[in-house]
Amino acid sequence: MKTALITGGARGIGLATAKGLLSEGWQVAILDRDSDALADALTNLPGVIGLDADVSVPADVERAVEQVTEAFGRLDGLVNNAGVADFGPIRETTFERWQRVMQTNLDGPFLMTQAFTDLLAADGGGAVVNITSISGLRASTLRVAYGTSKAALAQLTLQQAAELGELGIRVNAVAPGPVATKLAMAVHSPEIIAAYHDALPLNRYGKEDEIAAAVNFLLSDKASFITGQILAADGGFEAVGIGLPALRDAAQDD
Repeated sequence: MKTALITGGARGIGLATAKGLLSEGWQVAILDRDSDALADALTNLPGVIGLDADVSVPADVERAVEQVTEAFGRLDGLVNNAGVADFGPIRETTFERWQRVMQTNLDGPFLMTQAFTDLLAADGGGAVVNITSISGLRASTLRVAYGTSKAALAQLTLQQAAELGELGIRVNAVAPGPVATKLAMAVHSPEIIAAYHDALPLNRYGKEDEIAAAVNFLLSDKASFITGQILAADGGFEAVGIGLPALRDAAQDD
């Protein structure tokens, strides 16, 4: 039976990914530093192993390797989903805030993938999926730390793919666009929601399950010859520039 470890797995895209893998017969462990959220998630995930750990802390990462090895004895898929967001102007972003974002969003995937490489390679090679963001592909205001961390994670994905391929380990990334998570819907004003809709060819936010489906595809044998790719699951956001609302209006007038 295939096994997977998902960081930041107690909510959102991580939790949706776990549920998708369970439905496909995988054994799953979820890791999260939010103990309460982790406990809540596990109540609805029978058979799933929970790891209370912080991906930016090397000692926690090493402990996670020991726990996964003891529980599964193998690892076929690693999803580096744990991340933090920090939005603010460049001049107001303190170095402490910058470091906090980098430690989780960039150091975490580096530490996790490095620590689990031997286990991933043991049975002929597993797959790693890093969760980047459209903010790592397109610059925007107020995202100096977050966007830079995700752009760096995209490059780390390529570096990992280049070096770990000879071990049979595939490394790809999924870059979500705006997703209708509970948090996003709570903090996005009607004006922000309308602006995103205007910028997206599909004219809507994505769903957590849709991002999870992309992740699970890249973990699966169906993607066995795919590595070193950044898959933007973004409703077409990266593909278009300015003027989309005007083009829609013109088409309606015709």
